[in-house]
Amino acid sequence: MKRTLVSDRAPDSARPAPAGSAHLCANCGANAPDRYCPECGQDTRERLPTFVQFMREATGRYLAFDGKLWKTLIPLLFRPGFLTRAYLAGKRKRFIGPARLFLISSLALFAALRFTAESISIVSLSPSVKVESGESAKAAKAAAKAGAKELQDEGILIDEDLNLSVSDLSESAGGPLKTRIDRFNRLPREQKVEQIIAGITRYGPYAMFVLLPAFAVLLKVAYLGRSSRYPGRPRLYGEHLVFAAHNHSFLFAVGILLFAVPITVVRQILAVWILVYLAWSTRTVYGGSWFGVAVRGFALAVAYFAFFVTANVGLLAAAILLR
Repeated sequence: MKRTLVSDRAPDSARPAPAGSAHLCANCGANAPDRYCPECGQDTRERLPTFVQFMREATGRYLAFDGKLWKTLIPLLFRPGFLTRAYLAGKRKRFIGPARLFLISSLALFAALRFTAESISIVSLSPSVKVESGESAKAAKAAAKAGAKELQDEGILIDEDLNLSVSDLSESAGGPLKTRIDRFNRLPREQKVEQIIAGITRYGPYAMFVLLPAFAVLLKVAYLGRSSRYPGRPRLYGEHLVFAAHNHSFLFAVGILLFAVPITVVRQILAVWILVYLAWSTRTVYGGSWFGVAVRGFALAVAYFAFFVTANVGLLAAAILLR
């Protein structure tokens, strides 16, 4: 009697399906009577996906439309410091991670910025500041003057027609740079605005990835000291980075709302909520008195503004020169 070696046998997945069985997996050919193939795990349903199912499959991995997005978004907007405390306590499965949340919200903000580019006003960073938008004119003028002083200290000046001039350019490095600047200055003002906005929306996310770790460093410096009084206060750099990511994500989300809702009262409410939220989240995560939160918050704001202006100078240079 001839023996059949085990190695000569066909694998189970390659065997023909039992008689009368029509439930074969289209991927591997195995018998799959249930919804999912027992061999490869593929969904055996033959219907084409609906539009909702198609979009869920396309974006679910990034936006977590299975419910995790909404479980994260609601506390992000309305429960200051909750996500950071939950993450540091080890409760991480039910919420979107801080790194992914930061990435999604920053990309969404700059996408919204690009879609609303026509309504964005460009102010000239010069001693005589001209503000084109009637709303928040005083705040825009103050910010522009502060930015103008920072730029002037670096030898950079932009006039009301958005013409750029840079002093102290060396002959070796200044030649190609001066050519690009002259080419930008010859453009009509409308094209200059379009090029600046296009550059900001393109390179803005990269700038935010530089500002995030910088803000975490500022937090670590601001909260140096003994841990005996506040043992639960974040001390490690990674803990500060998580807090920074959550608060930046909140600012990005509110920034999208500011662009999406052109109602002055709503924007004023959101502006107040930003201040309340940041102070509240800081006290929730770091503890301490409200006075201490205010003092450290002011110092952080001043230091971070310097980083922010530097990043915007880099964005401006990228928008003008990297074309």
